[in-house]
This record gives sequence, structure tokens and C-alpha cells, in this order.
Amino acid sequence: MEQFLAHPLFLVGIALWTLPWKGVALWRAAKRGEKKWFVALLVINTLAVLEILYIFIFSKKQPPI
Repeated sequence: MEQFLAHPLFLVGIALWTLPWKGVALWRAAKRGEKKWFVALLVINTLAVLEILYIFIFSKKQPPI
């Protein structure tokens, strides 16, 4: 199992999966002025789980005024 996780193609696959989701989520958080979400999305790496939740659930709510 350890050899599989360290395989370069596996790491490239993870990067190709994560980067687009992270980019969209960061763009949306910045556009909405949500600084705390932006920092959390930038720092926390959850293999795009947090980013997907932000895009489809949390960013649908109206931003606080």
C-alpha cells in the first residue's frame, strides 16, 4: 500500500483532481468576500472534499451583510 501511495502517477492524479476544485472554490470565496473561507480553503487540504462542499452547499447561502 505504501508503494502505491508514493507512486508518481498517483500523486499527479491527486493533483489533477484537487487543483480545479480548489481553484473554483477559492475564486468563489474571493468573489463573495469571504476571507475566512478563503484562508480555510487555501490552507486545509482534504482532497477536494471541503472545496466541493463549499461550492455546492455553503456558497449557495446569501453572504452576510
